[in-house]
Amino acid sequence: MADRLFRALALIDAANAADPKGEAMVYGQRMSAELARLFPAASEVLQVAARGQHVERWLLPRSDYPEGKEGYHAWRREQGRRHADRVAGIMAEAGFGAEECERVGVLLRKEGIKRDPEVQDLEDVICFVFLTWYFSPFAAEREAEQTLDIVQKTARKMSAAGRARVLAEFDLPEPLAGAFRGR
Repeated sequence: MADRLFRALALIDAANAADPKGEAMVYGQRMSAELARLFPAASEVLQVAARGQHVERWLLPRSDYPEGKEGYHAWRREQGRRHADRVAGIMAEAGFGAEECERVGVLLRKEGIKRDPEVQDLEDVICFVFLTWYFSPFAAEREAEQTLDIVQKTARKMSAAGRARVLAEFDLPEPLAGAFRGR
């Protein structure tokens, strides 16, 4: 691992260590582990983006935005912008060049999903981390219809290869498994 990559990851971990709930650093480490498993040849920029996906997320609570779909999407866009800016600053501090700092912003803002292979790889990793670590407690708090809706939205964001891998790795009941077939 290059010194600048090691430094950037350490700076992200240091920032996330301040999370009052203690969740951010664990999430970042899970993202890094899943990226290494799914895409072992990932670029340094993609490795940093995965680790910094939710950097300091707690600083902008969802409750600061209106309820409903519009408020949620506004919150998500602002989080993406904030994460992109923060991680780009961390990368610059760690010795990455301006182009790489700009590129991490593209990844974290999800610009070019379905068109940019690295943006898509990051989205697939996010979905795998959700399914592996967060789906069961999430589903336990929701009605079956709402859970299916979220699973369908998750599947739509994934690549065909990612969806096939979900079907191979997870024992999902119907109709949840159906969300990952034939898109």
